[in-house]
Amino acid sequence: MLPMELFKYHQFAFAKLLAFRIQIVLAYQIIAVVVGWHIYQITHNPLSLGLIGLAEVIPYFASVLFAGHAVDHYYSRRAFAGLAAGLLTINALTLTAVALGWLDGNITFWIYGSIAFTGVARAFIAPSYNTLFAIILPREQYARAAGIGTSTFQVGLVLGPAIGGMLVGFGSKSLAYGVATLLCLGAAISIALLKLEEPKKAESIPVFTSIAQGLRFVFSNQIILGALSLDMFAVLFGGAVAMLPAFIHDVYQMGPESLGILRAAPALGAIITGLWLTRHPINLNTGRWLLGTVAGFGLCIIGFGLSTSFWMAAVMLLLSGLFDGVSVITRQTIMQLATPDAMRGRVSAINGIFIGSSNELGAFESGVTARLMGLVPSVIFGGLMTLGVVGATAKLAPKLRTLHLHQLH
Repeated sequence: MLPMELFKYHQFAFAKLLAFRIQIVLAYQIIAVVVGWHIYQITHNPLSLGLIGLAEVIPYFASVLFAGHAVDHYYSRRAFAGLAAGLLTINALTLTAVALGWLDGNITFWIYGSIAFTGVARAFIAPSYNTLFAIILPREQYARAAGIGTSTFQVGLVLGPAIGGMLVGFGSKSLAYGVATLLCLGAAISIALLKLEEPKKAESIPVFTSIAQGLRFVFSNQIILGALSLDMFAVLFGGAVAMLPAFIHDVYQMGPESLGILRAAPALGAIITGLWLTRHPINLNTGRWLLGTVAGFGLCIIGFGLSTSFWMAAVMLLLSGLFDGVSVITRQTIMQLATPDAMRGRVSAINGIFIGSSNELGAFESGVTARLMGLVPSVIFGGLMTLGVVGATAKLAPKLRTLHLHQLH
């Protein structure tokens, strides 16, 4: 291709990939906010909110490493992305049927079961997206494209909860689940329209040998391991978002529309960060920026826990998103630049175990500590633990602490 034709190809292909991603994120976030409200209406128990995360993370853990191996070795990356969209469509349809009363038996059983099904689908999303990202774009565009991709992702995190809250507040739970179903179908169509030449698959090797190769690579690389561990434990202990239905219901005594606002606030902050970093990538003192922003995230979580005003809580969550956006984009750029092409699926899967599962485990941890310590003390405890994780990472991973991004090119 000529340079201009190649540029247009990258643009159009990346736009279709982003369309897939934002529709998946919107659907997932709508389901997440509605399921949390649905379950808490039934049980009025914070622990039941934590069990939503546990119901998703167990099947996710069981399948994600095999998903990473499959993306690296078998069939088309597009096919696995389409498979994930199809599974999420089935899940959204099931929840719609539950909300309409079409399914008999224990309602919570059907809800938790559908969330478990989501864990299997989600195992294929990140490995597929990250390998397609690397196929479509040249390396010199990774940092800027990571900012655009993260901003797109965060747009979904903002709009998804807000849309979900409004659909429940002014419509019904079944309407919200139905909209999520349509978005999942749209994501499947977007990935089907993505036309590209995929590179030759890696030589097929036994699945457990393949998984072991990926694990050895990650655990032998101090920069990647440090970045993943930092984000994992920060999200694990700073998972205050999972408790938002309880805060809205018990502390602020407001409705599902307000829940959507608080769910969207961190993502709005991350969008602002993402837009800034697309034009101003952090190439110098990258590791220090990563550590500092995660510490800022922990302080904001403490501030949220101490807030007695709804709008002050929203501001604290917005600021937490600003800090978290820097850490997410920085980590994603490090991962893309430091990972060999032949291992992207497996490394993305391991990244998912560290990062993706930490949201659900964090929800479970928040539910348990809220039950044991009380709602507000559990959030403050999580913020303090996040600060401790930053200190430990800075000491144990000096290569990450002193990293400049250009060292990975």
